[in-house]
Amino acid sequence: MAEITITSENFEAEVLKSDKPVLVDFWASWCGPCKMLAPVLSSFAEKHPEIKVGKINVDEQESLASQFDIMSIPTLILFKNGNPVNTTMGLTNEEFLEEFVK
Repeated sequence: MAEITITSENFEAEVLKSDKPVLVDFWASWCGPCKMLAPVLSSFAEKHPEIKVGKINVDEQESLASQFDIMSIPTLILFKNGNPVNTTMGLTNEEFLEEFVK
């Protein structure tokens, strides 16, 4: 499954009301580690259709970044049943993501 762009307009439908877990990447276009994480997340998304992978651009979606107290990017938050259940910051690899979403 391809990654989806999440905005304040579709956040409720795509994340809070999702019938499957959602891994949300808070990122920015100027962020080096975010650019390095992008292909890792893309590969992970393709291998795990049972998990929705979404991206929130913190510069364009300041209210969502503020709502989740994003202080450092990239930040990944895993949502299950509309609730944040796990958070990690910084560059990571697919092996870590496999454990992170369990």
